[in-house]
This record gives sequence, C-alpha cells and structure tokens, in this order.
Amino acid sequence: APSAVMAEGSSSGGSGRGPPCPGVASAFRRWEQLRRRATTPWARGLLAVAAGLGLLYAVLRVPVRLRDGLAAVTVFLSTLTPKFYFALTVTSSFISGLIFVFEWWHFRKYGTSFIEQVSVSHLRPLIGGAENSPPAPAAFSVGENETSRQNMPECKVWRNPLNLFRGAEYSRYMWVTGKEPLTYYDMNLSAQDHQTFFTCDTDALRPSDTVMQKAWRERNPQARIKAAYQALELNNDCATAYVLLAEEEATTIVDAEKYFKQALKAGEMIYRRSQNCHSQSPQHEAQLRRDTNVLVYVKRRLAMCARKLGRIREAVKMMRDLMKEFPLLSMLNIHENLLEALLELQAYADVQAVLAKYDDISLPKSAAICYTAALLKARAVSERFSPETASKRGLSTAEINAVEAIHRAVEFNPHVPKYLLEMKSLVLPPEHILKRGDSEAVAYAFFHLQHWKRIEGALNLLHCTWEGTFRMIPYPLEKGHLFYPYPSCTETADRELLPTFHEVSVYPQKELPFFIHFTAGLCSFSAMLALLTHQFPELMVIFVKA
Repeated sequence: APSAVMAEGSSSGGSGRGPPCPGVASAFRRWEQLRRRATTPWARGLLAVAAGLGLLYAVLRVPVRLRDGLAAVTVFLSTLTPKFYFALTVTSSFISGLIFVFEWWHFRKYGTSFIEQVSVSHLRPLIGGAENSPPAPAAFSVGENETSRQNMPECKVWRNPLNLFRGAEYSRYMWVTGKEPLTYYDMNLSAQDHQTFFTCDTDALRPSDTVMQKAWRERNPQARIKAAYQALELNNDCATAYVLLAEEEATTIVDAEKYFKQALKAGEMIYRRSQNCHSQSPQHEAQLRRDTNVLVYVKRRLAMCARKLGRIREAVKMMRDLMKEFPLLSMLNIHENLLEALLELQAYADVQAVLAKYDDISLPKSAAICYTAALLKARAVSERFSPETASKRGLSTAEINAVEAIHRAVEFNPHVPKYLLEMKSLVLPPEHILKRGDSEAVAYAFFHLQHWKRIEGALNLLHCTWEGTFRMIPYPLEKGHLFYPYPSCTETADRELLPTFHEVSVYPQKELPFFIHFTAGLCSFSAMLALLTHQFPELMVIFVKA
C-alpha cells in the first residue's frame, strides 16, 4: 500500500521523480538496433563504399584548395627566423632524448618497452584488436590439459636446499656491506614455509605453540625473537622456539648449533609422544606431521652446521641417517646437501652412487644434479684435455661423454657457466630458487665453484665447450633438445628473488625493442639538425623554404 501511494503521488506531479520518459527509452532501443546492424558485414561494406565516394570527392576538390594552402604555408615559412628552427630542433632532440632514456631504463628494469606495452594494453582494445582475438575455451579436456602442461612448464619456486642462516650469515653480510641480501618476496615465501612446516590445527591447545604461531607471522625480526622467548617461558621444551632463535638470533654457526641441539632434544621427545597417539584422531595425525617436519628440519640444519664447522664426515653420516629414517621426504632435496659434502671430501665414487639414484629420468632435475654429473665426467679427461690436440686428432669417447654432459647441464641451466668461469660476480644465494633460473645458478655456483676449481682442467674444459650447447637448441625456443623448452617466466621470478644490486642474467638475450632504436635515431637526427641550424642558419632556412 505505501508503494502504491508513492507511485500515485509521483504520477500526479508531486515532489518525487516520475518514471523515465517512453520517448527516451524508445530512442535508446533504436540506437542499439542501429549499432548492432552497423556491425554486420553488409553494413561495413556500405560504409566502405561511402568512404570511397567521399575520398573521390575530396581528391577532385583538393587541388583547388591545396594550391591556396601551399601559398599560405609558403608565406608563413618565409616569416620564420633561423632562431625558430634552432629552438625547434633543440626541443625535439631534448624530448626524444628523454623518451629514449626512459625507454632504456624501463627495458633494463622490466625487460619490455614502455611504449609497446602501453600500445598493446590500452590502445589495441580501443582500436578493436581484442575483438578479433578468438575467445578462450571455457574448459579443457584431460588430454589437452596434460599436453598444455607439458608444453608450458610452470615457473615453480623451490626452497633452497643449502640456504644460509639469517642471523649468522645473511645478517652479518648486511652489517658489513649495508646491503640487504634478501628480498621481501623471498622472506615472505619463507614465512609461508614456516607456517606450513611448524604449525598445525592443534596449536591452540598449547599456549607456547599459539605464541609461536603468531611469531612466524611477524614481519619484524625482533618481534619474532621476543615471541620465541615468551614461548620458552611458557614451555621450556618448545622446539620451534629454539629453531627460530637458531635461525635469527644466533650470530655465529656455533651459537646456532647450540640452539639446534636444544631443539633436537625437545623435538625428539615431542615426536615420540606424537607417535604413540597419532592414530587417535585426524588432529593427532596432523600434529605428528608437524612434529616430523620439525625433527627433519632440525636434523638437517644440524648436519649443515657440522658441514660449515669442518666436521664433514659427521655431516655426511647425519644426512645419510636422515635419508634412511625419512625416505618419503625426498622432495626436501637432502641429497643435494649430501652431494656437496661428498664433493668436499673428494669421495667421487660415493657422489657417483648418489647420482645413480637421483639422476633418473622420472625424477625432477636440478643444477646440482646436472652439473655434478658433468663434473664427474669432466674429471676423467680434463687433466689431459687440450683444444688444439682435440681439433687435430678428434675427441675420444670419454671426451665426447664429458662434452655431452656439459651440454646437457648448460641446456638445463644456461646461467651457471658464467658464474663458474667468474665472468659474473656472485652474491649470497636466496632462500628460494627458481629451477633453470639465475637464482638457482647463483645458489649452485656459490657452493660448488670450489669443487670445480679443485679438479685440474675442469673449468678449462667447460670454457671451451659450454657455448656449443646453443647451436644444438632450436631458436626461437619452441622446443628443447634434452629438456622442455626453456621457460619464459624465469626473468620476472628471478628479479623478485634476487637483490636489486645484482644484475640478473637473462636467457635468451632479448633484442632491443623497436622504439628504443626509433627514439635513439630521432634524438640523433634532431641533434644533427640543431647543430647544422646553429652553424649554417641561412643555408638551413633556404633548405626548409625549398
């Protein structure tokens, strides 16, 4: 009833606004009909015919008006002075120079042309380029999805198996150099990892774990350390609190090892307790998984502490025991820590045994796997290898195997050789890496460069053969030779993972965009005209008038 009264009042000319005018609605409908008809093929044909007739009319009428226009332009140009032409060319050169500098900066930082990006993103839809693109399919079949997944490998970020300690290594680097070695994106990924590994749904039942759950989400390092001490006040056997203190508060590897030993003692006790009651409920199973993650993490970091402190055989034993005790956690890539420690011991037979297990076609590859396999094969021939001798007599079977192994490694990650050959400077490796990317190359070369230097002639063999890989890979990179095509998303991810003061290695090298060449040419041409106008003003005025 109230709505009816309001409608009656509004129709009787009250203060309320009445319904829209029927004439406006009908005109709008006619406009929509005309617009839809104008997009049909026959309508476009009529418009093209009309445009042709208009152009013909303009061509017939233009000569008469063109003569008058040329006369007016001639009169205008005759009144201009050389100073005007000089100012015009200088201004043009300055503006084009600014555009060139901005384009170059944008390309160096983001890898794309700003003008090209704006034209593709904003101008093309206005022109109508987006309408001609075929619509994306609503769904894919299973076979098509698998095929596209194989042809377009995902740029997945992995935890660095040999990542350094924040307090004892990353923070010391920042204190000495004043440069932040870790990016916000990298540290944010680590925070997510810690919440996944060290928390579970039953943390709310234990006050110390509740405090640690908040601590892993804190951005301020001092707030995290303070929360760890609060958790230890509530429970002196809180393993995750000791882990946080070992990672972030300890300023030396010795201090970090002490904290990890306390974490190991508490973690083993909690792990045994969880094993006894893990079958009681799903919550207890989740708690057992969390406690398993904590125990594996602590044992691994203790092995890494032993490796850094020179107790390499002890570290190897701890890694082997850890891999036997938890064989299903191969995704943590503990074997890469073992490979590096065995190479330090120069136990090359044991290294070959590890590679025989993990360098399998069904297992994911890494730079550590591929380059270590190449190092072992290069070790057999590098001491007697000479490019001059090999070019005369040809390569032996062992040398061919070594070269093929190097080509395989370079195809997997083409950024590594420049770091091993010290053609690019190294930085501290990030906490996360992108396989086949520059971040993985930095992490591998940081720990393995010394092993390549130890084998006489290995770097010389790498220097002589690594560039031959690119003659075997099709270009552009539609397909690979031994691996999937090199992904195009590595540069963007590596720029997020590596610090800003590091020059990211890009493969394949991108050609300079057209607009950089265009603006550079325009700036040079304008500057040349400005110089000629300044040196020969009268001659340039005559040239312009002519």
